[in-house]
Amino acid sequence: MEQTSSKLKGKDLQKLWSIYAYLLPYKGVFVIGMLFLLLSSATALLFPAIIGVLLDTATSKQTAFLNDYFSAIKSWGINGVAWLLLGVLVLQAVFSFVRVLTFAYVSENVMADIRTDLYNKMIRLPISFFEKSRVGELTSRITADVTQLQEAISWTLGEFLRQIFTLIAGAVFIFLISTKLSLIMLSTFPILVVVAIFFGKYIKKMSKKTQDALAQANVVAEETLQNIYVVKSFSNEVYESNRYLKDMREVVSYAMKAANYRGIFTSFFIFGIFGGIILVLWFGASFIEQGVMTAGELTTFVIYTIYIGASLGGLSDLYSRLQKAVGASERVREILQETPEISLNKHIVPEDIPPIQGNIRFKEVSFHYPSRADMRVLNRIDMDIQSGQKIALVGSSGAGKSTIAQLLLRFYAINEGSIEIDGKSIYDYDLEVYRQFLGLVPQEVILFGGSIRENIAYGKPNASFEEIKTVAARANALDFIRSFPEGFDTVIGERGVKLSGGQRQRLAIARAMLRDPRILILDEATSSLDSESEQAVQQALDQLMKNRTSIIIAHRLSTIRHVDKIYVLEKGEICESGTHEELLANPQSRYKTLVALQQQYSSENNNNANILLKENSIL
Repeated sequence: MEQTSSKLKGKDLQKLWSIYAYLLPYKGVFVIGMLFLLLSSATALLFPAIIGVLLDTATSKQTAFLNDYFSAIKSWGINGVAWLLLGVLVLQAVFSFVRVLTFAYVSENVMADIRTDLYNKMIRLPISFFEKSRVGELTSRITADVTQLQEAISWTLGEFLRQIFTLIAGAVFIFLISTKLSLIMLSTFPILVVVAIFFGKYIKKMSKKTQDALAQANVVAEETLQNIYVVKSFSNEVYESNRYLKDMREVVSYAMKAANYRGIFTSFFIFGIFGGIILVLWFGASFIEQGVMTAGELTTFVIYTIYIGASLGGLSDLYSRLQKAVGASERVREILQETPEISLNKHIVPEDIPPIQGNIRFKEVSFHYPSRADMRVLNRIDMDIQSGQKIALVGSSGAGKSTIAQLLLRFYAINEGSIEIDGKSIYDYDLEVYRQFLGLVPQEVILFGGSIRENIAYGKPNASFEEIKTVAARANALDFIRSFPEGFDTVIGERGVKLSGGQRQRLAIARAMLRDPRILILDEATSSLDSESEQAVQQALDQLMKNRTSIIIAHRLSTIRHVDKIYVLEKGEICESGTHEELLANPQSRYKTLVALQQQYSSENNNNANILLKENSIL
């Protein structure tokens, strides 16, 4: 179990202060808000004194405090003092309105800035970060944790200063009214402070656990909604509901434990404050009886005592809120301090990108994934690919084909060897520039939930409609796009769920065509398609591969017969290479074995299909 300190340590406040740095662009508005906060607090502090003057004016009583400081006001009579009270109320309302408005402006803009920075940092982090972080958890950081910070940045700081101001001014006023009564009242406060610190420890711990449990629940919800087709195909709605319910019960459990601590503390605090007020009234009544205090002064004293008690209670609540904010700021700062792949501050202009030829050289490349250091995925890979060549990577599942593509895309850094393009290490290129040379058509196409036009244009956001239409035609996608009533403006739904697999693949090809990369990576782009869709997609791919260096990760070996060279991988090593004909001519060829196995599998499937057709015809 994680141990948390009950105290806000200096390093905790330093972490929180780094978040407060987001206030700097709005410091002018924030200062105005603080000024009106102090004015609002000052007018509030006038109420008890004027109420006391009103009572003493009605009873024609006066003693040192009210006579010395408010003698001029008493001469106005009851009506005059009442109108003054109303005027102060109007001023406080105006001051409070400006305070709320300015703090809301600062708060909303600061939250937008934090969320924007957090999002910008996330999408620029390396793939390895997302392999160890779940999407639901990251979504929780950008929503729930930033919401926790919102109060700390806007409301908590202002309230903290207001309560401090009220506490100090209230204490000054009660000592001016009666030193003896003030000492009696203040004698109860040290106990309340000790109790506040004691309970703050548990409130912070439970609040952090609540946030973590809520993040886990968000993970379940995110994964379920992303994979809703899988959930429904397995009829696992009840199972997923139970998973989410289990996590939410944990959230409720931690939240209720925190609520118990807060409830006990609040009850104790109310008892202590009002017990102190009863003590003050008891002694104050005897002072009135002795003639050393008026009813107005006692009323003023009691109201100031309530103000001081409320300020102490507010400070204890603010303390617990700061505890929660520190926990939230830690999680936000963890992401903000991650090292991004691409700088947040620069932007590469496409016209400034120097052209490349597309010659690729792998020299003795070895690699293991960061999370599996004991398992080498690639071992001493050597490949020499000339500009404009089409090469294929084949091999059994797990042989390292997709890993080679990921290394070329610089999703991971190699452990040994080097990868060069046009004789220059890929790590010498600016990453944002470098990836603009490359295009990827993956096996599992991920589309965005917008229109067909927007998804194709993702390859070149500033493309004209004519350019989009041209690449759609070249990708064999124009006919099915026109079949939709809304054409290119058809909304395809979350992850492209309204389209077939072949349609999604052709949109991905059109997207890659629009990017016009010098180096093209096809990661088993036709492996999950039916024969008719495969033919249409293959024609589109042939168009896409013209005049560019192409690396094909092949599952169906029939699609790579005419490539310039085939590399066969086995257990992370290249065991053989050559053309389709050269590899088949070798009786001991691993490639020949793979082709034979695939032909046998295809033949068995065809026989099974023929048997089913005959059985259906008999029926």
